[in-house]
Amino acid sequence: MDKNQSTQRAAETTRTAVPAAVIKRLPRYHRFLGELLREGRGRISSAELSKIMGVTASQIRQDLNCFGGFGQQGYGYNIEYLYGKISELLGVNEAYRAVIVGAGNLGKALAASRMFERRGVKKLALFDVDKSIIGTKIYGLPVYSIDDLHDFCTENSVDIGVLTVPKEAANSVATTLVLAGVRGIWNYASTELTLGGGNVAIENIHLGDSLMTLCYEIKSQGEMPSDGDEE
Repeated sequence: MDKNQSTQRAAETTRTAVPAAVIKRLPRYHRFLGELLREGRGRISSAELSKIMGVTASQIRQDLNCFGGFGQQGYGYNIEYLYGKISELLGVNEAYRAVIVGAGNLGKALAASRMFERRGVKKLALFDVDKSIIGTKIYGLPVYSIDDLHDFCTENSVDIGVLTVPKEAANSVATTLVLAGVRGIWNYASTELTLGGGNVAIENIHLGDSLMTLCYEIKSQGEMPSDGDEE
């Protein structure tokens, strides 16, 4: 079995064996551990980490045991080692390459963000249908015609496509990305992608849903009974 086959099989095993909720928590572990490293900390217990993250120590141990543990009873976790292992799991060191499709306000904001580089993802270009910006640069990234998307992704081995297009165009653009060999789509198009078949990871981002969740939390706080209220 060659390296690519081995990596793919390991990834498939991880997707099937590890609960989605655990995978969603990995970036939080990565972020908090990174902060501890910058503070000069060398080791931490699950109890200490639980207080920082707001997750129970038992949940932390269960989460990390999904990937082999990484800790030693009575000794805690080596922060640098654990941070490195979670970085590996998250693909931080894989040097993934991304394009942003849609150069509107959100696309421009993402182009300006250092978030990608800090997580090991290199932004290569933006794509749009607006002829007035095609051929220009936005925050140092060249802007190409959407018609060039397939060929560019194929020639540059693009891994990730970031969609900030109108929802009516989302599935068409996503299909183009998949046919060009893109392996992951970060979808901001306010619609669920309905791609048939293929082995592509899709992360649908709904900013409106997040806002409504916040509104629910605020409303729930307002409805909480005071200590003097009867049940």
